[in-house]
Amino acid sequence: MLELSNFQQNALLGLLPEEELSRLLPHLERVTLTLGQSLSESGQQMKYVYFPLDSIVSLLCVMENGASTEIAVVGHEGVVGVSLFMGGETTPSRAIVQSAGLAYRLKGQLLKNEFYRAGPMQRLLLRYTQALLTQMAQTAVCNRHHSVDQQLCRWLLLSLDRLPGDELVMTQELIANMLGVRREGVTESAGKLQRAGLISYNRGRIKVIDRPGLEARVCECYAVVKDEYYRLLNHHNVM
Repeated sequence: MLELSNFQQNALLGLLPEEELSRLLPHLERVTLTLGQSLSESGQQMKYVYFPLDSIVSLLCVMENGASTEIAVVGHEGVVGVSLFMGGETTPSRAIVQSAGLAYRLKGQLLKNEFYRAGPMQRLLLRYTQALLTQMAQTAVCNRHHSVDQQLCRWLLLSLDRLPGDELVMTQELIANMLGVRREGVTESAGKLQRAGLISYNRGRIKVIDRPGLEARVCECYAVVKDEYYRLLNHHNVM
């Protein structure tokens, strides 16, 4: 039997009042998400929503020629599947597991039922959606106006905020796809960060050595996104 305290690993579930969470408790399924796994595809209705624990899911816009760009990341602070409760049912983006790990899975209809109760769950999910939209908008601005170095720093910091450790498993090719830039650009930027002693990179493993150094190099986009999540999903502001 899963205990209520177990669900605090996901910030949204942890913010729910006990009564609300108790209704979901029998229906939440703990699942393992594998690297590269697709949780939703463009135009397809999701049957489940996912509350990541120590995994990260990338939301990607994919072009007709197969090129893709990451528009947001979702980790233990959020939920994958906002289109289900916002009424759209589908989305043109893809949801791909960027970092393997655990998540809680819930049938989409059950979350919709809880959302339409118009109680704490609805207020929480609407605030989270606003924070997610902020991340998407800031990502678009960052990709247009800031250097690949700054984009890589932002991506690394946002990913680290959603992981329990200081290491990511990710090839440069995948990072390039996430950022929507050429692989050579990622190689050059990663090399600069490594020579500066901020990260170490070897065989698809990136370890952050100097986080304050990364924060000193990153553009303002990282702080905008982080501050908005805190403002909207701070415990004192939500309930």
